[in-house]
Amino acid sequence: MLPAGRAAWKAAQGLAVLVPAVLLAAVYVGQYAFALYPCEMCWWQRYGQFAALAFALLSLLARAQARLLVALAGVSILVSGIIGALHAGVEYGWWEGFTTCTAVAVKGAADPLDAILNAPIIRCDQVQWELFGISLAGYNFLVSTAAAMLIFVLLRRSKGIAA
Repeated sequence: MLPAGRAAWKAAQGLAVLVPAVLLAAVYVGQYAFALYPCEMCWWQRYGQFAALAFALLSLLARAQARLLVALAGVSILVSGIIGALHAGVEYGWWEGFTTCTAVAVKGAADPLDAILNAPIIRCDQVQWELFGISLAGYNFLVSTAAAMLIFVLLRRSKGIAA
């Protein structure tokens, strides 16, 4: 059973902060601990989560506009999830993407030009990691769209509550 009133508001605001923070932490652990470098479409998904986290954190400070900021965080999370669906479709060959690859310069190289020229090419249409047949982009779609919908429902259930 979903909360209502002030509890629903706090849950919506908490999710708006927690979801992008956890998702961004997870992809950075994947990137720096397991060499799962982002392709261009991965970055597009991250931009939505960065925006969501900024809106959500601002909602903690700006009481007068907190509901609007949490709603914008929910929209940003949803946009990231939709981009994740698009990316997953490209990875599974359901449709063609806008771009196919990007290169990531390796940190700490002695010669910057050599690092750029020998950077690994990260293709948007190849799955780097999957669990139960679902890629990271697919999980972003599942988690982000579900979280965004829950944030919107909780905001609706908290209507009339001052932030």
